[in-house]
Amino acid sequence: MAGVQPEKDVKVSLGLAEEILHSMGAGVIFRDYVWFQLRLPKKPVSSLLIKTKVPAEIFPVITKVTCSMDTESLCLLSLHDNKYLRYFKGHHDRAVSLSLCSRTDCFISGSLGRTVLMWDQRAEKCQGLLRVQGRPATAYDDQGIVFTIAYGGYIRMFDARKYEKGPFEIFYVGGDMSDANVVRFSNNGRLMLLTTSDGYIHVLDSFHGTLLSTYKVTPASSVSTLEAAFSPDGMFFLSQDDFTGFYYWVGSGDGSVHAWSVRSGKEVTSWLSNDMEPPVFKWALGSLMFAKGSSKLSFWIPDLSKLASFAGRK
Repeated sequence: MAGVQPEKDVKVSLGLAEEILHSMGAGVIFRDYVWFQLRLPKKPVSSLLIKTKVPAEIFPVITKVTCSMDTESLCLLSLHDNKYLRYFKGHHDRAVSLSLCSRTDCFISGSLGRTVLMWDQRAEKCQGLLRVQGRPATAYDDQGIVFTIAYGGYIRMFDARKYEKGPFEIFYVGGDMSDANVVRFSNNGRLMLLTTSDGYIHVLDSFHGTLLSTYKVTPASSVSTLEAAFSPDGMFFLSQDDFTGFYYWVGSGDGSVHAWSVRSGKEVTSWLSNDMEPPVFKWALGSLMFAKGSSKLSFWIPDLSKLASFAGRK
């Protein structure tokens, strides 16, 4: 019709804030998987890896390297044709930690056999070995220059180029001597978090080792892992409560996912869940979205209808 102007797309600029977190909900849910784990990639890939074997415990899987959780072997999976390209054997007990270097083909893994192995995706044999005195949690920083191994109440920092010389820093986490579950760097590398089997989440300054805050949540069961993940800006992180159901046989807790503020140390919001298995979750870098995986795969985004008074338009 004459005089009618065509509708224009309105661009909305949002930064992650507490109001955004309060508004978030599941934008899409996939229900066709019985068990799986996932980790969103930092770089775009053609697809995500979905693992459907029943694992010994929930474990975040990297887009190229996946751990076979019912054995001590590691496997290299091609996303292009869904074929295993290589098997990595070296652990003598179940692998419980895996971290991929974002800048090279290297990765590290830790097992209940109290070993941490260094690998190159192009070779089947491990490239190095470190012995530890407990269940290890491992992580590379975003630059791939430093990796960390957490166990026994301490976080040990290694130079990836000369790890054989031992840690260049050792950080104390305030007397929590329970088993390490996961250790994570924030995207800018300035912060680390460590979760433990007693239900503690410790946030530290990754440069100086200063313990910034400690959070107490429902402990994970002996067959589960307490997951936590930083938001892209490092100002918030997600954590889980433990679960009741056939996976957590003796369980307690309601299965909620909680969002915490690193700055204030307080809980921002939480989302109830009726999932029967503990989830894993990962923020998508550069997007206001996180993925949550358990018996269902869901992608969580802000509800813009709740943010009319908050969103800045441009």
